[in-house]
Amino acid sequence: MRFATIDFQGSTRAAIDFGSHYRITPFPDLSEALRKFDGDIMALADITEFDSVDAENVSLLAPTKTPNKIICLGLNFTDHVAEMRRDRAQYPTLFAKYPLTLTDPFASIVKPAISDAMDWEVEVGVVIGRPARYVSTQDALDHVAGYTVVNDVSFRDYQNRTGQFLQGKIFERTTPVGPWLVTRDEVDDAKDLAMTLTVNGEVMQNGRSSQMIFSIAETISYVSQILTLEPGDLISMGTPSGVGAGRTPQRFLTPGDVMESSVEGIGGLSNRIVTAGSSTR
Repeated sequence: MRFATIDFQGSTRAAIDFGSHYRITPFPDLSEALRKFDGDIMALADITEFDSVDAENVSLLAPTKTPNKIICLGLNFTDHVAEMRRDRAQYPTLFAKYPLTLTDPFASIVKPAISDAMDWEVEVGVVIGRPARYVSTQDALDHVAGYTVVNDVSFRDYQNRTGQFLQGKIFERTTPVGPWLVTRDEVDDAKDLAMTLTVNGEVMQNGRSSQMIFSIAETISYVSQILTLEPGDLISMGTPSGVGAGRTPQRFLTPGDVMESSVEGIGGLSNRIVTAGSSTR
């Protein structure tokens, strides 16, 4: 089943995708709905008394607009580790983003004038359902509400200023997410899905989620030893090879470029790079 956050009569609302139409819920986004129902995404499907809107009239937004936490993995694909000339890590390489970093699945993204190394990274996004604290790898997937697509747009010049990734990963409104939250059963827990990214129609990344070094279950278990994962939180699982910084010569995004990011069975993002002052919708 697919769920979304949509623009409805000038406000954001969590909604259920029925193919030809979306059923509106009273919640402003899926993160808030998951918190209300303690992570039970299917409880939303029981809501019947609210309005519906034709699918052709829907504007899809980032499904998790208000996660309490956004945890990201770096260097989680062997081929990406190699192209970045790094050593394979013994433990997951974690960094965080903030809700203000996220943007909508089809929004334009402003290239900041201060960076000349704007890069792309298609990733599987994991949306947490049930709270997870000290969970085992065996039980970890029971805490997942569903999956989405993330493009971890990165600013390599800022990322490489220090040994910490954060400043190159949190530029405002630069990480598109969506367009749907797809339930676990639809994609077999994202075990082996094709992941692709194109720039202006040229294939840059072409990998599979089965190539992850640390699996989704291992990552949830590991993070849950550190802190409590809560309903509506987002984990972004890292990217395969093909990023701009790993190419010879390096290639980065410029205004006018269009990125198409897709994960098999989950959906696709389309984002145009624009200059400051341009419309982002």
